[in-house]
Amino acid sequence: MTASRRNFFWSSLTGLGASLIGRQALAQDTQQTPPQPRRQGYTPVRTLNGVTLPYEIKDGVKEFHLTAEEFEHEFAPGCVAKCWGYNGRTPGPTIEAIEGDRVRILVTNNLKEHTSIHWHGILLPSGMDGVAGLNQPHIKPGETFAYEFTLRQHGTHMYHPHADEMVQMAVGMMGMFIIHPKDGEPKPIDRDYCILMHNWALHPGTYRPDPSVMQNFDLWTFNSKVFPAIEHLVARSGERIRIRVGNLSMWNHPFHLHGHQFHVTGGDGGRWPEGQWRSEVTEVIGVGQARDIEFVGVPGDWAIHCHMSHHTMNAMGHEIPNTLGVKQGDAVSKVSALLPGYMAMGENGMAEHQNHTGHMPGPKNTLPMMMGKGPYGNLEMGGMFTLIKIRDDQAAGDYSDPGWYKNPQGTVAYKVAGPKAKSTPATNDHSIMDHSKMDHSKMDHSQH
Repeated sequence: MTASRRNFFWSSLTGLGASLIGRQALAQDTQQTPPQPRRQGYTPVRTLNGVTLPYEIKDGVKEFHLTAEEFEHEFAPGCVAKCWGYNGRTPGPTIEAIEGDRVRILVTNNLKEHTSIHWHGILLPSGMDGVAGLNQPHIKPGETFAYEFTLRQHGTHMYHPHADEMVQMAVGMMGMFIIHPKDGEPKPIDRDYCILMHNWALHPGTYRPDPSVMQNFDLWTFNSKVFPAIEHLVARSGERIRIRVGNLSMWNHPFHLHGHQFHVTGGDGGRWPEGQWRSEVTEVIGVGQARDIEFVGVPGDWAIHCHMSHHTMNAMGHEIPNTLGVKQGDAVSKVSALLPGYMAMGENGMAEHQNHTGHMPGPKNTLPMMMGKGPYGNLEMGGMFTLIKIRDDQAAGDYSDPGWYKNPQGTVAYKVAGPKAKSTPATNDHSIMDHSKMDHSKMDHSQH
């Protein structure tokens, strides 16, 4: 096949649509920490598709254990890769503690190269900051290091390597570190969620993320999952909900919530005084930042996503030809001679792609660009997109999926007209009259 034919063929493959994946068909993570009652003045954090790291109390110190290792990670059914992370997952388990706690974190390195951990945004002694070569020796393969410090702040924080950082972060080594205020919340939180944003260059047909890519990523994830494999958030109407969002990707993300005005209430600097809260519907979260948003739930199924449209797509081709408006009939006949069953797409938009995966499957281990199905049809999304499902009858502490929202009668957009043949216009409709055939010399324009 010539280079031009290969490029044309690949441009079609990169825009393939999804098979209609329902939530029930997705492999959900069953290791999520179960709902727990409030304790010590806070509501435990729930990490979408993730877990909270357990600890033991030893001589008054909370002792945690992280193991850096390689494993196979599934971004969504049909797409897996060899990733690096902690305790067999990416992001690593969420560390959760209280301001004033003394913590000891044992880090074992089961990788084939050295590593370290930097506690991003946390106030601690210089020798515990985790920059290998500067604050500490590298943690070599097979070694275990201990980090120990007292938590002197509260807020939404992160952890990640500071050794071969570009590679180790690009292949999944990161996690969240949540510190609750010792004196409780001024406004108690009923549901506390945790999301870490990241990007991956998993080239079509490959099984390892490429750490050398700086911008043109093809998988954008919440907690290392793409929609619709990302768990839904769930809440009861009237509950106070917090979503803690960290960004360890290589790009800034306008985080957008439908159906609510939220307050930006803090982040890696802790919870701000209420006079500094900002009312928003979209909050740009920069690289290396964390932000907390809080709102009171309104019933419905509401989208949550990055507002950069290509960050809610999968397997994006960034250098393919623009086929909008292009008549592809001749090209189809020529390509079909080489590839029976080939079909052209993209002439009138990309919505058709989600229905064509069964006819034109892409390379192995490559997700379709658009995925997900809702109660009214294809959702045509991927990447950094999920839903929060809020119901009047959702029990406190119940995180089970309530199904699709049943909109009250008269509250769903409806069709009032469709395609129809041209009809003879009414004589009093001046907006559609053919003025070229009128004798304007005999008309009285003084009344207009």
